[in-house]
Order: sequence, then structure tokens, then C-alpha cells
Amino acid sequence: MIIIGCLFNADGSFFRWSVHRDMLRQVSVFGILACGMTVVIITAGIDLSVSSVLALGAVFFAWFTLPLGWPAVYAIPAVLAIGLGLGSVSGFLVARMRIQPFIVTLAMMVFARGFAKVVSGGQKVTNYVMQPDGSAELIEHSPIFSLIDSRILGGNISVVTIIFAVCVFVTWVVLARLRLGRHIYAVGSNEEAARLSGVPVRRTLISAYAISGLLAAVAGICQAAQETQGDPETGSAYELDAIAMVVIGGTTLAGGKGSVVLTLIGVLTIGYLQKILSLNAAPEATRLMLTGAIIVCAVMFQKGKR
Repeated sequence: MIIIGCLFNADGSFFRWSVHRDMLRQVSVFGILACGMTVVIITAGIDLSVSSVLALGAVFFAWFTLPLGWPAVYAIPAVLAIGLGLGSVSGFLVARMRIQPFIVTLAMMVFARGFAKVVSGGQKVTNYVMQPDGSAELIEHSPIFSLIDSRILGGNISVVTIIFAVCVFVTWVVLARLRLGRHIYAVGSNEEAARLSGVPVRRTLISAYAISGLLAAVAGICQAAQETQGDPETGSAYELDAIAMVVIGGTTLAGGKGSVVLTLIGVLTIGYLQKILSLNAAPEATRLMLTGAIIVCAVMFQKGKR
């Protein structure tokens, strides 16, 4: 993708650091979702609910910090707890009730999106707060909004990109350095063999989906900060982009193989593809078709290697 960008550089625009900085910012929320999706897919599962959990997290974060006036030190843990709880429920239904991950997370996707609309009253949660007398008061955003949506190091990198990098690192530690990570790979490779080997399969599956829900809540906080509001409709179809990034990176949907480092490659591949097409004024339809073609090629390449 970088070579293609150098060839189709839009009169040198591709060689400006601001282009790469903006690309990283644009894919960071997707990348955070992809980190959680990687953990679930390695267990041979899928999580279709991440986009709705993101929307719910964005709505709750805006609601806590704007109408309720909570400081960030309370609002952020509360939103993370909500994401963790929803992910744990999905994991419980998959692990204990033995329901297919596709069905469970599809149901959670619908539930979380509906919950977001109930909390927000079907409207965006903004800094226009309704008063008891029916009037609207404009309040200031919490400083956490501008902090997350700001740039550091002389304006050369976005804070949300730093958050994405931290999520990648933490996910890598979980998968590559902790016992839980070894259990996740074992369950994805062969669940029955893992159970007979003493791996706590149910607890591992619940933990995997809980991690995915937690990271979706992190993405929701970042989304709310970037949009300066909590939109119950935000993040629609983001789960498809997250799955595409994981698959393009090389993590197999069959489970048991892959890593978050490969997912990072997939995130950058999709990010650079979209940025290059944008620089060259390619229509949205072309971007979608090329992304779909790349996903198919990535899966065929994986199949050929086995």
C-alpha cells in the first residue's frame, strides 16, 4: 500500500506527514475495535455487537459528562464497566448456554443499539441540556473531550492514536505473555482438546468476549470525544471494518492462529487504501469494491498456506 501511495501520490500529497497523521487518527477507533475482535476470532468466535456497544458507550459517556456533569475520573470507569458487562454477558451465553457466537452477538448488537436509543431518548446527547421549564441551556464540554481529540508532540500525532497504540500493546501482552492468552489460542485450536487438557474453556470464552466489550467501550469514548456528542446511531457497520482488518492482517476465522500485530498490519492496510483512494478522488463505490476484493484475496491467501 505504501508503494502504491508513492506511485499515486496526488502531486506529492502522500509524502506529507499530515496525511499519515490523519490516516492514523481516522483508523484508530476501528483499530481499537479490531483489537477486541482479534481476541474473539482467535477463539473461533465472532463479535457482531462491537459497533452497538461502541454507540452505547458513546451515549453513556456523553450523558455522564454533559447532562449529569460527572468528572471524567468517574465517567470513564463507568462506561468501561458497561462495555465489560455486556461483553461478559455475550461470553456467558456462548460459553455456558452453548449458543452460537453469531446468534448471541447479533442479539447483543440489536439490544445494545436499542439500549443506546432508550438512554438518549432517540436523540443525540449534546451540550444542549433541557431544563425543567422546557428551555435549553448550552453548557461547556468536559475538558476530556478536547483532550482525547487533541494532538501532541507538536501536533504531529493524535491522542486517539496513542490510545489505539496502548490498546494494541495491552492486547499483545494478554495474548503473548499471559496464561489467558495461551488458553485463548488453545480453545480456538480445539475446544474439546483444551478442555481435556485442563483449560478452563468457559472462563476463557467469557474473558475473550469481555475484553472485546471493554475495548468497544474504549472506542465509544473516543468516538464521543471526536464527535463532541453521544449519537445512538454512530458506529453503524463498524464491526464489518473491524472483521476486515483482522482477516486482512492474517488472523484466521477458523481460530487458534493470529495475533494483534497482524491485525495492526490489517488496520494500516485498510487505512492506507482508503487514504490513497481519497487523495486521488476515487468514488466511495470504488473504495468499497476494492476493500471487498482485498478481503477475499486475503482469505484465499490464508487458505493456500494451510
